[in-house]
Amino acid sequence: MDKNAKVYDCIVIGGGPSGATAAVYAVRGGLSAAIIDGGGSALLRAENVQNYYGFSSISGAELYRAGLAQAASVGADVIDGQVTFVESDGSVFTVTTTRGVFRGRRVVIAVGASGMRPAGIAGLKELEGKGVSYCAVCDGFFFRKKRVGVIGAGEYAKHEYDTLKAVAGEAVLLTNGETPTWRADKVYTEKIARMIERDGRCGGVEFANGETLELDGVFAAIGVMGGTGLAKSMGAFIDERGFVLVDGRGMTNVPGLYAAGDCTPGTKQIGKAVADGITAGLSIVAELRGN
Repeated sequence: MDKNAKVYDCIVIGGGPSGATAAVYAVRGGLSAAIIDGGGSALLRAENVQNYYGFSSISGAELYRAGLAQAASVGADVIDGQVTFVESDGSVFTVTTTRGVFRGRRVVIAVGASGMRPAGIAGLKELEGKGVSYCAVCDGFFFRKKRVGVIGAGEYAKHEYDTLKAVAGEAVLLTNGETPTWRADKVYTEKIARMIERDGRCGGVEFANGETLELDGVFAAIGVMGGTGLAKSMGAFIDERGFVLVDGRGMTNVPGLYAAGDCTPGTKQIGKAVADGITAGLSIVAELRGN
């Protein structure tokens, strides 16, 4: 990595209402900002929005695109990519993505609360926290010398697989019917029908063809890494419901790391997400400009 490469004042992870708004306020406050947009916002799945100020009716996708366009119009860089890892040396954050590595003085996590749950797998939700995880950096340590599976086929799954391969006894890829975009040592492409429970924990999976695979744990890695997983991997505090805890400025307990929107406690509404983005953006401006 080029140590002389540009260092943004603020890197926002997530291009939804909270992320785009945080970037707008940061740039309007005289800072440089980049949005890493993985396209995983729940707003994109909203067919019709009728309860947001100023709009009698607008699709979620239209509102989402308008927010990113607004951020770009004031000077924020909008980067289409998925974040796979974030780390800090105490002064600068390094954000690793599928589009390269970016550096920033402050980071705002503005993506959903958790990783996406693969649909159609019976028993998966019930075993979350009991051998089913959404963050290899957070929980991989607990599977040393054990056999784990990673559900997914994209770049996020590759990051989780590589992380687990280094710490677990064995890691296998479960594409759940998808075609993988990269190579793994052992791949199962059959659709997964259900989770197998053993002594109250994940004991493996049963495929749609009736075959079974014994595992000690499963890591779901479809879509993009959720806000909870990113925050936990950075050492941020999470409440009992899985939300990232922030103070009145929108900052987590990790200096320079902010969170906004659906990954934080409170009402899951567009208006609240925008307010969170305003708070985080203005707080970063105040912190970096000494106001």
